[in-house]
Amino acid sequence: MANSDLVKDITDAHFASDVIEASDTVPVLVDFWAPWCGPCRTLGPAIESVVQSYGGKVKLVKINIDQNPHYAGQLGVKSIPAVFAFKKGQAVDGFMGALPASQIKAFVDKLVGSGSDSGDGVEKILASAEESLSLDDIGGAAQSYAQVLQIDSANLKALVGLAHCYLKGDDIEKASELLAQIPADKASESEVVALRALISLSHDAQGAAEPKELLTILRGNQEDFQARFDLARAYIKHGDFEGAIEALFVIMNRDLDWNQKQARHLLLKIFDALGNNSEITKAGRRRLSSLLFS
Repeated sequence: MANSDLVKDITDAHFASDVIEASDTVPVLVDFWAPWCGPCRTLGPAIESVVQSYGGKVKLVKINIDQNPHYAGQLGVKSIPAVFAFKKGQAVDGFMGALPASQIKAFVDKLVGSGSDSGDGVEKILASAEESLSLDDIGGAAQSYAQVLQIDSANLKALVGLAHCYLKGDDIEKASELLAQIPADKASESEVVALRALISLSHDAQGAAEPKELLTILRGNQEDFQARFDLARAYIKHGDFEGAIEALFVIMNRDLDWNQKQARHLLLKIFDALGNNSEITKAGRRRLSSLLFS
């Protein structure tokens, strides 16, 4: 473990002097860890390096909770690693988990007042979250979006992004709760419209059979429009929007107004979920227009 003026290990007995009193001068990070904790071993070197890089603008103390449980209990630590930031004797912020160095730096930037009130830090965290999401690292993305919401609880990109994480985990209820937190004056923003449509599609796709089962039914009866509609729902459930669109067009090519235009309504919902800039949406809308006005 590191042991210097900027980074050191302490016990509960020294918490008052090394955290409460020391934070009157500079912010102090408290890293609660334990020897058996794998993520703690990942976070430790990263957070120590970041703190050292600030040249005294912030300090770090590390507390082994196995040997020093008192303050961890007082602060409600439920899992580790857990990091709390202290200023003027008070805990003012924190995070859990083994964040990468870039996110730790953004956290410290906000704490010490670097940049324009953490704006740059937030953007970096959001960029990291979007990259994680694109790589299907749902846990990493969710953690980053949650960190942004700790800084700015109304951040639209973070609310929408975290909702997408929940949808990828099939937690429609939590995604809907986040949608409800978005202010009414943001309801018409393109990403909010897309999120609302995607949540609705997720509801529509619940209980859908597997595509293989429905394709078997359709091989026996190509005119079973309900089975083909269910196939579109099944494709949506698996994230195959192009397959869903194709299934819906098969229905509409044969019966444009089938079942009170149900296929068309689902198609338009897919377009909303993908957004107007999606090439899939653009091609689909052209195809729909040709069908409607031919």
